[in-house]
Amino acid sequence: MELNVIEQIKRFQDFIDSNYYNSLLENARKGNKFLLIDFSELSKYDPDLATELIDSPEETIKAIEKAIEQFDVDGLKNFRIRFDNLPQSQHIMIRDIRSKHINRLLFVEGLIRQKSDVRPQVTSARFECPACGNIMNVLQLEGTFKEPTRCGCGRKGKFVMLDKEMVDAQGIVLEEASENLEGGEQPKRINILLTNDLVSPLSEKRTSPGSKVEVIGIVKEVPIIARSGAKSTRFDLMVDANYIKPADDTFYQVDISEEEEKEILAIANDPKGYEKLVNSIAPSIYGYEKIKEALLLQLMGGVRKVRSDKIVSRGDMHILLVGDPGSGKSALLKRITQIAPKGRYVSGKGVSAAGITAAVVRDEFLRGWALEAGAMVLSSDGLVCVDELDKMSSEDRSAMHEALENQTVSISKANIQATLIARTTVLAAANPKFGRFDPYGIIADQIDLPPTLINRFDLIFPIKDIPEEIRDEKMTKHMLALHQSPDLNEPEISTNLLRKFVAYARQKVNPKLTDGALEEIKDFYLRMRKSGGGEGGLKAIPISARQLEALIRLSEASARSKLDERVTRKDAKKAIELLDYCLMQVGFDRETGKIDIDRIATGIATTSRSHILILKDIIGELETKLGKTIPIEDVIAEAKNRGLDEDKVEEAMERLKRAGDIFEPRRGFVSKI
Repeated sequence: MELNVIEQIKRFQDFIDSNYYNSLLENARKGNKFLLIDFSELSKYDPDLATELIDSPEETIKAIEKAIEQFDVDGLKNFRIRFDNLPQSQHIMIRDIRSKHINRLLFVEGLIRQKSDVRPQVTSARFECPACGNIMNVLQLEGTFKEPTRCGCGRKGKFVMLDKEMVDAQGIVLEEASENLEGGEQPKRINILLTNDLVSPLSEKRTSPGSKVEVIGIVKEVPIIARSGAKSTRFDLMVDANYIKPADDTFYQVDISEEEEKEILAIANDPKGYEKLVNSIAPSIYGYEKIKEALLLQLMGGVRKVRSDKIVSRGDMHILLVGDPGSGKSALLKRITQIAPKGRYVSGKGVSAAGITAAVVRDEFLRGWALEAGAMVLSSDGLVCVDELDKMSSEDRSAMHEALENQTVSISKANIQATLIARTTVLAAANPKFGRFDPYGIIADQIDLPPTLINRFDLIFPIKDIPEEIRDEKMTKHMLALHQSPDLNEPEISTNLLRKFVAYARQKVNPKLTDGALEEIKDFYLRMRKSGGGEGGLKAIPISARQLEALIRLSEASARSKLDERVTRKDAKKAIELLDYCLMQVGFDRETGKIDIDRIATGIATTSRSHILILKDIIGELETKLGKTIPIEDVIAEAKNRGLDEDKVEEAMERLKRAGDIFEPRRGFVSKI
């Protein structure tokens, strides 16, 4: 039944008096200009009022605000009413909002993609007629400022504006969360208008780009203005927010039933549980056992630690796959996005610095500039798979540096300074420099990525496609069998259960290092540091503090995969085995027969750096004897006396030229700069 306004006000007064009077007094005392009402309580108290609120929210909310003003309490003028806990029937997907929802109260969920500055907005203006003195109040409901065109006395033309009412307003763009979409769907967006207390400093913290929120509000139409200035017959839809609250959704917030929890615990207690988990990562892709194991540990993640001095140790670990074409890198990445509870997939040529981190864009909703989150911010507490990393431009790749190590994205453009949280795990894939790995060349020299970026990855796996009779035969059988029976290689643990296992482990388990695990990691680290070799007083660094932290993260992830609160010696050994495998693949120096992390970390091996230092000494000595211009033949001859081959001298000389230390004034001669 439809209630008149007076009846509505009376009933709302009774409801507030019996349920929310104390809360109202407390908010008025604190200076909070709003009252939060639980919709379910209103529905129990008066179902008719609840129905009116859903069907005619604007009029009903005005009635309840009038009811508030009737109470004999100071500070209740312009008090706002906020509603929470709407029934599930009012939950609408952004993509499903239609014209039938206009002027109805509903709630939507999504990620904040874009956020504008807070700006004052006129809600109404009062005008006076110069001829008769009549006062006219004009509501400003549209995007353009509206003035009266005619007075009751018949006068047309300009009127005197006496005053105007203003509110603080902010626009945000809400995007559907990727986990709610089916494969290949484009996430839909909608504009949200926030006003009054919803843009207070406290609320602003909840609406940072990348945050997942639930918005309760009224759907409204916004006229589209054509270029000519005329109104179009088509309208945009927006949500005038009544209340906004953060949705507690992270990487590991997934609904798990009691039955599923039993299955998860059964896997953890199974002696072959770890094996089953690894085999379920990508059963259709043949081989790559070490890589699959690493990907499982990446999904599990280490434990994030915040120390008393505010230094943060990230728990997320980053993995880089560099492999020949057709080695299955993209398939692995796609598979991981299916398993990760909050996963996104982006590809090299189709992503820019703004798309991967954050950008300042033109705000078409409220006019001005707005902050827009990229993939790494939107996937905070989740995982981003970056395919074709080598195809990204160097400027776009450099934008990832801060996000990989510090897990933040800083931006300072168009008078907007902000630091966004990006606690994101990154799995990246790239092709070798020359399209395919040279089996006889040094792998580190064939990765066409800057050392500063490579160094931020915990594990690097080169994937080489080398003909090998026994392996090729097994892989052929595997692939043909898959084509013959597509369901032949179903994962031992279903994708849905594996996803929930990862979620459960990250949610429930925060393992701590035991003395045994600490001892194991410490012994390995110190042993590796001592094993460094080199020439000319320079020692190769086989392992650095970055790898030590990677070992801790891998050990914690191994414990999580068994749902164990203790990181045991066995977990530490598993982590050491994985890291040692990677270091042997990318950091092994054939000249010294030792691991040299500088090959990856700086792009120059210790032996090469030693040759450069020797060459610098030779050029310095010859300059004092022969003058500024030194024959290259003399440099090579002196270098041979000191045990350097001609090709080593040429390589070192080339590096010095690129660094700007020497140049060739004429053919066959060098000079110091």
